Amino acid sequence: MKWRLSRAPWTLRRRLVISVVALFTLLSIVVGGISVFSLYLNLLTPINNQLHRNAAVAERLGGLDSNQGLPEGGNTPGLQPGTITAQSSGKTIVGQVPTFGGAAQSLTASQLAPLLGINTSSDLTNVTITGYGDFRVIRTRQLTAIDNAGNTLKFYEYFAYPLADTQSTLLRSGLALGGISLGGILLVAFATWGIVSYALRPLRRVAATATEVASMPLDRGEVDLSVRVPDADTDQRTEVGQVGAALNSMLGHVNDALRARQASESKVRQFVADASHELRTPLASIRGYAELTRRGNYKLPEDVTHSLGRVESEAVRMTSLVEDLLLLARLDEGRDLEMTSIDLSRLLVDCVGDAHVAGDDHEWALELPDEPVMILGDGQRIHQVVANLLSNARVHTPAGTSVVTELTVGADGDAIITVTDDGPGIADGLASTLFERFARGDSSRSRAAGSTGLGLAIVKAVIDGHGGEVSVESAPGRTQFRLELPGTIAV
Repeated sequence: MKWRLSRAPWTLRRRLVISVVALFTLLSIVVGGISVFSLYLNLLTPINNQLHRNAAVAERLGGLDSNQGLPEGGNTPGLQPGTITAQSSGKTIVGQVPTFGGAAQSLTASQLAPLLGINTSSDLTNVTITGYGDFRVIRTRQLTAIDNAGNTLKFYEYFAYPLADTQSTLLRSGLALGGISLGGILLVAFATWGIVSYALRPLRRVAATATEVASMPLDRGEVDLSVRVPDADTDQRTEVGQVGAALNSMLGHVNDALRARQASESKVRQFVADASHELRTPLASIRGYAELTRRGNYKLPEDVTHSLGRVESEAVRMTSLVEDLLLLARLDEGRDLEMTSIDLSRLLVDCVGDAHVAGDDHEWALELPDEPVMILGDGQRIHQVVANLLSNARVHTPAGTSVVTELTVGADGDAIITVTDDGPGIADGLASTLFERFARGDSSRSRAAGSTGLGLAIVKAVIDGHGGEVSVESAPGRTQFRLELPGTIAV
């Protein structure tokens, strides 16, 4: 298995600072290199001129008499101190270098061997003499001399100027330029960091505005989207100002759309609440008259009796639907919750007991902590929530299904209620819409018992009203609803 390390993305500030510092560093290297090279050429110019003059003088002399040769015991006349002089005839070469004491030291053939590699005259070359360092060398044109026997000798004469002082000057200059460049790079880095940070402040303010808007609950309830980018950051003559102005314009359109949505939802909720309230009385009358007629000692045809029974049962179902719609409308308005101290342990005992009576073909289990769990909430509504979950587990699972209700207290002190069954599970793709109104499952979770599709919507609305959370996890063989209610009370 290969592990790949993901590199953190670079921020815009880091990119700008590194780019500027890299360009300045490259410029410093180029300028420093050109400066050092120019200094090198300037330092070589007098050396080259001196060597050319020495070679010219030697050529004008036309060679040495038979009694002449390399001077012994001192510097060669007309040469700078430290300049090596050498003569070669074929592969034989002799030479010397003067010391500061005035006495010249002879050089060995191995030390002078690099001079024999110079094949052209009047061309300057750098060579390294073992034990003495680097030298700038020129070779004269072929010269002649006559020995004691009157024979004519042909040879070359070499002049090698020491480069130690030149190299020392170049080293000091290079170090100085390097130090100055390093200081300049650090200064540019800090200055660029500060300038870029200051220049990006408007962009950070725009991002902060967008982040604040993103954290707002825009998907529900009444929304007042009054957050805007400051006017100072909306100058369209700048790039950041253009982004800020565009964001403000977008927020304005979003705010208008949210207000229109809220107004429409408010009208729908008000209509549902009014209609539900108005339907309660006639439904109660229909149900009452149907029940009164059915229970009276009237001799009615069998089909009429059956029809009255159907009218009564449908009135009961429609009354339940109206009550659920009215409850949701009140919860949407933030009403219908009476907060008191309630014992969740006792509440769950009652709910599971009722579920066992209603569905004795299921296996019911209850797991409670050793101590009672007290919270501040609406006991009637929480009872309704748990009853809805247990009813769903009973109605939408086959006989013999195990349903386990558990109460625990989380690490943060929240009360956690879970209802878990080992039934067929919820259909794929339904979990995302399960808590929406009138949402129903497939055949495995059908509305065989006349479900209105509002039970889980009421569960979510009640839990949201308490500031809690509701979630569901489902797979074939295991479905779990989880309720989190904040703020347990110490007993």
